[in-house]
Amino acid sequence: MMIAVYGIEAQLNPIKARLSNIIQATLTQVIGLPEDKRAHRFFPMNAEDFYYPDGRTDAYTVIEINMMTGREIATKKMLIKALFENIERELNIKPINIEITIKEQPAHCWGFRDITGDEAQDLKYKVN
Repeated sequence: MMIAVYGIEAQLNPIKARLSNIIQATLTQVIGLPEDKRAHRFFPMNAEDFYYPDGRTDAYTVIEINMMTGREIATKKMLIKALFENIERELNIKPINIEITIKEQPAHCWGFRDITGDEAQDLKYKVN
């Protein structure tokens, strides 16, 4: 699983360590992803390069979750809702300022440790 987080630099940089912890704890809570499987990438942007919809503030943050296909719809919905709740509770960022997308790819499209995802037999968590 790979996570990409985008936001305005002045807003994202001060919270990125805490946000990473919240994201990882939520992934562990909802889908059982181990703590040591953290793969988060932060993309702080200049305000003039980060456009967002009306009604949002400079706290607007985009979280993209890249994962192998196979999880139930209910699990993915639970993950999204838990992220909204946990981020608001811990960082006081309202859900209106959070956008979450889940992008799924077949296991054979993932490469790590010199193998493809469909060849991995030693994952410590279930994909489905």
